[in-house]
Amino acid sequence: MTALTARWHRSVAEISPQQWIELLWRDALPFYQWEWLHALESSGSTVPDQGWQPLHLALWREDTPIAVAPLYVKGHSYGEFVFDQTFARLAADLGLRYYPKLLGMSPVSPVTGYRFHMLPGEDEAQLTVVLLQTIDQFCEKNGILSCNFLYVDPSWRPLAEASGCAAWLNQQSLWSRGNDQTFGDYLQGFNANQRRNIKRERKSVLKAGVMVTPLTGDQLDSELLGIMYRFYEQHCAQWGPWGSKYLEPKFFASLADQYCDNIVLFSAHRGDPRDPVAMSLCVRDASRLWGRYWGTHEQIDCLHFEVCYYAPIEWALQQGIDSFDPGAGGSHKRRRGFVAQPHASLHRWYEPQMDALIRAWLPKVNGLMLEEIDAINAELPFKAESPTLTL
Repeated sequence: MTALTARWHRSVAEISPQQWIELLWRDALPFYQWEWLHALESSGSTVPDQGWQPLHLALWREDTPIAVAPLYVKGHSYGEFVFDQTFARLAADLGLRYYPKLLGMSPVSPVTGYRFHMLPGEDEAQLTVVLLQTIDQFCEKNGILSCNFLYVDPSWRPLAEASGCAAWLNQQSLWSRGNDQTFGDYLQGFNANQRRNIKRERKSVLKAGVMVTPLTGDQLDSELLGIMYRFYEQHCAQWGPWGSKYLEPKFFASLADQYCDNIVLFSAHRGDPRDPVAMSLCVRDASRLWGRYWGTHEQIDCLHFEVCYYAPIEWALQQGIDSFDPGAGGSHKRRRGFVAQPHASLHRWYEPQMDALIRAWLPKVNGLMLEEIDAINAELPFKAESPTLTL
């Protein structure tokens, strides 16, 4: 058997697009495609100056990469949406340096699906062990306190846990099509009061003279993505230092060049869809939709709900999309068709006392999270199946 060589790559560009494509599973998320990660790096959005040092780990067999773990060295916890301040405080109490840390996720994209990618036919369990051992050696050699994999793919999670990763549960929102075929079917799932409320919210947007048009594929160009960037920039600026503005203009421009088939812009306008008063950006694949960014020039009652929830759901139903993840945060999502679900992050700590304290704490806090999810879903104003909960 040809020996494997582990290599650390400071840019996804050090692995060719074709090699990367061959490593991805067929249902890999758009957020892990070579073009997406390269756009983040080349645009200056995920670079060391921003606290994101790409450091992807690949296993090579001669001139062929057979497995890769997308990784970043982080100097802060921004852009992760899994809030680890508790861990940082514990490290400080123990006199430990929490940063830098090693992180596995698609930057600033809180979407479930992180995993190690490898060529078909390779032993996934064995290569997961080899990659994790290499990561452990790197972290211990460089004095890194922790390695963290966020929003992990549920099918990969057991392999990582079998190799010693500890699971921490958080929650996200998800709309699922179920048996719905039309927006009318979607509405019928709600109780009468909330059904009336949704209809009222949509009518208030129409009364303001605004309609929403989805734009995708050949309808997109750099000018429209530039408009979307300005909405994104303006929205972030409203929140001052808490605005979470992570992406640079060049990132949006690159989407126009390479990612049009995966991008859907929902343009709220009074005439020409290319002259919007508000806009949201979603990402799609064949069966899933993810809400990412939005912004508006006008404060119109319920416009946010229309552009970010109702219009995308209506479009998803028309396109045969099975699920819609609207993005992080926002309890208001619960009343508009989104069910609370758990998602797991996986962690490794390299200081024995910290490792022992957190692992002793996790079963209790994970149990409380599942109870909270059950309580949230018990009060939804629509019929929803309980999500599959796996500890």
